[in-house]
Amino acid sequence: MRGFFTKIFILLFLGTIGVSCVSSKKIVYFQDLTQGQMLLDTIQKSSKIQPDDLLSIVVSAYDLNAVRPFNLISETRPSVESSGITYNNSNQQQSYLTAQDGTIDFPVLGRIQVAGLTRTELSEMLSKSISEYVKDPIVTIRIVNFKVSLLGEVNRPGTYNFEGERLTLPAALGLAGDLTLYGRRDNVLVVRDDGKTKNYKYLDLRSAEILNSDYYYLQQNDVVYVEPNKAQVQSSSFNRNTAIYVSVASLLLSAMAIIFR
Repeated sequence: MRGFFTKIFILLFLGTIGVSCVSSKKIVYFQDLTQGQMLLDTIQKSSKIQPDDLLSIVVSAYDLNAVRPFNLISETRPSVESSGITYNNSNQQQSYLTAQDGTIDFPVLGRIQVAGLTRTELSEMLSKSISEYVKDPIVTIRIVNFKVSLLGEVNRPGTYNFEGERLTLPAALGLAGDLTLYGRRDNVLVVRDDGKTKNYKYLDLRSAEILNSDYYYLQQNDVVYVEPNKAQVQSSSFNRNTAIYVSVASLLLSAMAIIFR
């Protein structure tokens, strides 16, 4: 009887190991990155403005009154309540919505084309135009609604807003709690819509070559999809807790072998 339980225990133990063990080559990122290896492109990859982008554009200069006409500011009038208390005026900087044709209506300058430009390019263009009216203007531009969506085998799928514009793929995955153990590191899909065409790229997180990809730095409205691995696909028709059940059964058989020996 003891030999029978021993054999069953060994088989269950080996089966548990087979289910739980995963090769590190399947989950480790940047495996071929060597010390001192220079793979990152030194050229700054900036996001380009797209239709439906909300832009915060602030024009400043030494003479604030001179640049006031170039700032889109909403003002609220003072209001008087029945108690006689008067509230002061409040000013709020408004954002520019990029139209479907890629333009915005800018004070004084009128309608200008912004889609396809980076923040730096648009800032330089506006500064040049405004300098005809104001001495040494400073134009600060920010994309207000920069967001990316992460779907599939990540711990916290969803759409995430980002205040900057240099968001890398690993950083975006970090916002979603990284990949689950069931996600394929070798086949991560990035879908990009530039307002005119939709492009996509499959990336291998295990390879350091991803650092040179145009999709390493995400752009606004990018969608990242992590495909489930084969084990996850197969487990969709089985109970994911099978390995746990096997472990519990092996412990019970071990206890029974001790009791009945």
